[in-house]
Amino acid sequence: MRMSRLYVPTLKEIPVEAEVVSHQLMLRAGLIRPLTAGVYTYLPLGYRVIRKIEEIVRQAMNEAGAQEVLMPVIHTADLWKQTGRWETFGPLMIKFEDRKGREYCMGPTHEEVIADLIKDEIRSYKDLPLNLYQIQTKVRDEIRPRFGVMRGREFIMKDNYSLDRDFNGLDCSYQAMYDAYVTAFANCGLEVRVVEADSGAMGGKDSHEFMVLAEIGEDAIAFCDQCDYAANLERASASADQAIRTEEQEMEALQKVATPAQKTIVDVSNFLGIKAEQTIKSLALLADQEPILVLLCGNDELNQIKLLNYLGVLELQAVSEQDFGELYHSVAGFIGPVGLKDIRIIADSKVEKMVNAVSGANQKDQHFINVNPGRDFKVEQYLDLRNVQAGDRCPKCDGHLEIKQGIEVGHIFKLGTKYSESIGATYLDQSGREKPVVMGSYGIGISRLVAAAIEQHHDQNGIIWPLPIAPYTVIILPLGKDEEVIKTGELIYQSLQEAGIEVLLDDRTERPGVKFNEADLLGIPIRITIGSRSLKQGVIEAKIRRTGEELALKAEQAVGQIIELLNGWNYEG
Repeated sequence: MRMSRLYVPTLKEIPVEAEVVSHQLMLRAGLIRPLTAGVYTYLPLGYRVIRKIEEIVRQAMNEAGAQEVLMPVIHTADLWKQTGRWETFGPLMIKFEDRKGREYCMGPTHEEVIADLIKDEIRSYKDLPLNLYQIQTKVRDEIRPRFGVMRGREFIMKDNYSLDRDFNGLDCSYQAMYDAYVTAFANCGLEVRVVEADSGAMGGKDSHEFMVLAEIGEDAIAFCDQCDYAANLERASASADQAIRTEEQEMEALQKVATPAQKTIVDVSNFLGIKAEQTIKSLALLADQEPILVLLCGNDELNQIKLLNYLGVLELQAVSEQDFGELYHSVAGFIGPVGLKDIRIIADSKVEKMVNAVSGANQKDQHFINVNPGRDFKVEQYLDLRNVQAGDRCPKCDGHLEIKQGIEVGHIFKLGTKYSESIGATYLDQSGREKPVVMGSYGIGISRLVAAAIEQHHDQNGIIWPLPIAPYTVIILPLGKDEEVIKTGELIYQSLQEAGIEVLLDDRTERPGVKFNEADLLGIPIRITIGSRSLKQGVIEAKIRRTGEELALKAEQAVGQIIELLNGWNYEG
């Protein structure tokens, strides 16, 4: 392609609406243009990257035995009501009525549709297993679309669904998809870490996320410095033997002390001259409007996902100060578990091991010291409720946890029979008994991968595309108006095209500085520069975008040397 004919409206300035590097560079490099918040048009270079990623993912799916289909974007409300997700998924769905008043939504995902598709087609155990996938546009009404295509209202996604006779079959299908995902992301040239994840609104048993490590990632992931343990922060746990006391202590007598105006953990710790981990943090919450008290070690933070999963509720709310008296017979800032009646108390596992701790005394300006769980208050359940912290002990080995930010680019779920039972997707087993199809769900954010790749691969000058997903492999920059320079550029351009290499020829009458800057901005892996001075010496210059390495190529052998360079390319990154 000639740059003079390519639609690539680059920008010199950083757009004010772009918060993160990937959004800035996708706009500046002319990959996308916004239509409205969270909705984008992909321009030629951007769409070429999309197509490259699609083909890599498609190949991985096909090799794993999945078959490609294309399902509707418009879904009937009845399907979603059968599974109960019309309400639970509701706020994220764009819902509408047709001219006859029938309810529909724009598809945010396709579990219901796939179950409905096969419920009258899969009749026998002989029809299973089956794995169907699609690459299609999804629509979700994000409250706050942000970060460009990272979190949009409309996005391109590969989703597929495994259909098996039983859970042993699901395990096999799940592992096949896990392996296919690892292959696909590696073939895209991305560094991806696989982590345990929460299933969320999808439901089901096991779940893993595939995370591109990047500073602006919306998700925090914890991983061990010694073993392969890794989990999303929503799911991550630390060793249950995390030490709070290094030696045995005897319980001392419970005592009430004055703590005037000392409401926060920091206030109380400083006032009493103790560490935050010696205090019990008491959180008054409404779980679907039921008042509960949640206890944590003072230096820990509540993981709401873990608590929601334990309680089986949809919503948690903090109790307002004016409701403390009526609901808890206590005072905001001084609430604690000792003497609290008729309230469910749930505590993090670390609290159970605390000795002679400090907690609120349920009276203004009063705290208890020498509080001991079991002796001074009872707990409904001790369980893992906290967000892990860097340095915590690994739950699998003696290593310690590190925490980094990541961008979720893939998510796989063992759904089980949740959707097949709701929709009525069953089959007859070998004994003629009717059984529900066992399902798995697997997604890759195709458009999100573009942004994630840029976040992981860029510098101050622009994008650094991994070779497998670069819109073009080589860019040729003839400098000046010298006829021999132009002729050599054309010759190399035609020869590389004939060799099947995707190449850009910057044939514009721009200054060298403009051409260099835009080549760096676009991130094409190999830049070939042809100048009159070096050409007189029979040499042209090649520069590797990723490393900055510069090579002098003999003009008459340049095409062969470029091909040789690409054949030996290190695809990692």
